[in-house]
Amino acid sequence: MSCSKIDPALHQARKPDWIKVRLPNNPVFFSTKALITDLRLNTVCESAQCPNRWECWSSGTATFMIAGDRCTRACGFCAVTTAKPFALEDDEPQRVAEAILRMKLKHVVITAVARDDLKDGGALHFAKTIEAVRAANPQIVIEVLVPDFHAKEECLSLVAAARPHIFNHNIETVERLTPMVRSRAKYAVSMRVLRWMKTHAPEIVTKSGLMLGLGETEPEIFQTMDDLREHGVQLLTIGQYLRPSAQHLPVLEYVHPDTFKLYERIAYDKGFEFVASGPLVRSSYHAADYDPRTRHNLK
Repeated sequence: MSCSKIDPALHQARKPDWIKVRLPNNPVFFSTKALITDLRLNTVCESAQCPNRWECWSSGTATFMIAGDRCTRACGFCAVTTAKPFALEDDEPQRVAEAILRMKLKHVVITAVARDDLKDGGALHFAKTIEAVRAANPQIVIEVLVPDFHAKEECLSLVAAARPHIFNHNIETVERLTPMVRSRAKYAVSMRVLRWMKTHAPEIVTKSGLMLGLGETEPEIFQTMDDLREHGVQLLTIGQYLRPSAQHLPVLEYVHPDTFKLYERIAYDKGFEFVASGPLVRSSYHAADYDPRTRHNLK
C-alpha cells in the first residue's frame, strides 16, 4: 500500500483521556508567534501540527523549518504540505539566526522539508544556517533534524562539515511498515545515513525517533531499537502517532503511558544515552534536556 492511499479497512482507534493538550496561558507564546511571523520563518511546530507547540512556545523555544514549507514527499503520517517547492531564500539562514538571538535560546533545533528537487537535497542550506546561527551565538547547542538526502555522501558531508552538535534523522517506524508510512524513504537508507554520520563525524551525537500506534508489534519495536544502536544512534525519542487529518494513516492503537515508560527503560538498557518516551513526545520535545557537550541528561 502506498503512503498516498489509505486502506479503508484500517479503522481509527478511539482517542483516550491521556491524549490531552493544554492551551497556552503565557504571553511568551503569542510573542514567539509574532516574532516568527515578523521574520517570515516557518516552524515545524505549526507545519506538522505538533501537539506541544503551545508548551514549547510558551517556554520560549521553537524548531525552525528551513527550505520552505512545501515538501516533495507525501508521507502517510505527515501534515506538511506536499507541493512543488519555491526557490530557497538566500537570507533565511540570517533570519533564523536573528530569531534565535531575539528568543535568547540556548538550544536550537533546525529541520527542513524534503527537497528532492535540489541536487544536494538542501544540505548546503542546512550548512549555511548552522554557520549563521553559530556566528550569532557561539555558545548555542545546534541540533539538526534532516531528511535522508538519499544517503548521498556529498550531502551528508556538507552537514557534517558545519559541525552541528546533534544530528537527528528519524527512522519514524519499524521496517515492515516503512513502505506504507514513509513516502520514497527506505529503512535501510535511513540506517545508512545514521551510520555514515557516526562513522565519519564521531564527535557529533546521533539521534533518531520512532512513532507508535501504526500497527507495529513489540518485537518489531525492540528490533528497531537494536538496529539503531547497531548503527551508532545515541539518543532516541518515542512518541504516539496522531492523525493530522482523515486523509492520513489512521491510528490503530493509542499506547498507554505506562507502556511508553517501559519502552524508555528498555531503551536505556539497550545503551541509549538519552531517551524521551511518552504519548506527546516528538523528536525535538525537551531537546535541551540533553547536553551533547557534557553527554549528560539534564532532566
